[in-house]
Formats: sequence, C-alpha cells, structure tokens
Amino acid sequence: MGYTRPVEGAMSHDRISRIRRALVVILVLNLAVAAAKLVWGVVSGSVSMQADGFHSLFDGTSNVVGLVGLALAARPADRDHPYGHGKYETWASAAIGAMLALAAYNVGTTAIGRLLAGSPAPRVDAIAFAVMIGTLAVNLGVTFYERRLGKRLGSEILVADASHTASDAMVSVGVILGLVAVRLGYPVADPLIALLVAGAIAYTALSVFRQATVTLSDTARIDPARIAALVNAVPGVLGSHHIRTRGSQAEVYVDLHIQVDPSATVTEGHRIAEEVERAVCHGFAEVVDVVSHLEPLDAYQSDKTAREIDAGLV
Repeated sequence: MGYTRPVEGAMSHDRISRIRRALVVILVLNLAVAAAKLVWGVVSGSVSMQADGFHSLFDGTSNVVGLVGLALAARPADRDHPYGHGKYETWASAAIGAMLALAAYNVGTTAIGRLLAGSPAPRVDAIAFAVMIGTLAVNLGVTFYERRLGKRLGSEILVADASHTASDAMVSVGVILGLVAVRLGYPVADPLIALLVAGAIAYTALSVFRQATVTLSDTARIDPARIAALVNAVPGVLGSHHIRTRGSQAEVYVDLHIQVDPSATVTEGHRIAEEVERAVCHGFAEVVDVVSHLEPLDAYQSDKTAREIDAGLV
C-alpha cells in the first residue's frame, strides 16, 4: 500500500520555478555588488574592500551551484531513483556550506597576514563608504528576501544561500568599521575585525552543514507520537507502531505499521490503510508520501507495540 501527494508537493513546477527565478535575480545582484567592491578596492588601494569583493563573488558562485543542484533535484523519479532526486538540493546546500568555510579561511588568513606583516593604510573617502554602505544594504535586502522565501517554500538551497549572503553582509560591516578605524588613526583594527568576521562566517558554515546533515543522514523529521495520534483517530485503526520519517524539510516520507481487527477482511483492511495514508499525507503539509503496513492486532502485535513504547520509539 502507499499514497503519494499529488503534483503540488515539494518538487512541483511552480515551486521549482520560484526558487530558480529567485536565484537568478540574486546572482545578478551579487555580481553587481562584487564588481562595485572590487573596482573601488583597486582604485583606493583598500585590501579589505578587494577581499570583500572576492568574498561577494563566492555568493555568485553559490547561486550557480544552487541553480545546478535545483535542476538536478527537479528531475522526476525514475527506476534508479524511485524517491526522486530531491536530495540533490541538499547536496547543493552542503556545497554552499563548503564555500562559506573556504571564505572564512580566506578572510581569516588574510587578516592574520596583515597583522603579522602590516600593509599600507588604504585611501578612505566618501566614495569608499558609499560603496560599502550601498552594497551592505543590497546584501541585507537579499538575505531577508531569500531567507523568507526559502522558509516559505521549504528550500534548503535558498536558506543556505541566504546564510551565505548574510555572511557577506557581516564581512561588509567589518570592512566599514575597519575603514572608520583607519580614518581615526587605528589601522590595526581592520584585520582584527576581519578575524572576528571570519569566525562568524565559520559558524554560519557549521549551521548550514548541520541542516544538510539532518536530511542526508535520514534523521527523523516528525515526532512519531504526533503521527500516531492522527493515525489512531482513523476509524478502524486499533493501534500503530514502527513509525518512521525521513527526507528534507519540504519533502518528508513516512512509513508505519497499523493494526486492525484480526477478523477484518482484506478489502476492509486495505480501505482502512488507505484512509490512514491519506490522513497522514494531508495532515502534515511537509509529507509527500506515506506507506503503511497492515497487521492484525493479536497478542504478538500488542507486545511489539508495548516494547516500542517502552523504548521511547512511539
């Protein structure tokens, strides 16, 4: 037995199209931000602005990675991938996490190099502040929009990429504070702030990896007790156990065992099982597929359920 949510689920065409459009728009914005920082960084001789510009290029790269991962994830289920290709989206988010870790390493090593060797103070003027504040505003707007849309659509790519863009905003804040310190006569504050920003980026990378691990390791997505409460309320169900969930934030798969009257006919048992599958699939918005195993409620099954309850599995 089994029930799959109709096409309006997590990998629907509309959802994929909205995520793709968002990534394309954000890619253009990220490239514009990177170009502004790099150009004025070279003109003013600001090493920190140039480093921030290269960091912004990582945002553009992550958008490309996201688009590729999304294209793979949108492919329909086939014989070799009966559960679909949704995990490619998670792999893409993990790749973005790796880029964050690399960005943290680059920013950190650059800051340490400047602390040890020193470097000429950059030319700090109104244009430098205008470029940094303007690009910071763009990054904050992109982060807010992308994270909100990612949560609404349950997209790990958008949420991970929003974290990447937020890290770029943190770098920009550090650069702005460093430029202020240079104007005040404290150039050493620039690499020190950069070190703190590198730590914040590394923490963001860890958060992205942690979220990706939840999906890739098939961590349970829904408390079995919540599903059991819904299942046991279906007429004809006398008990349930061995409830398992896995999948991404927006695409959860459920399998479970349900117990019915031993005297029920095969037809009646099948009808009850289908009612359970529909109830679970429509009772949890993130569930896209449910498979139930039908069992007679006899002494053996009652004992099995009791053992699972004692073990805290239900």
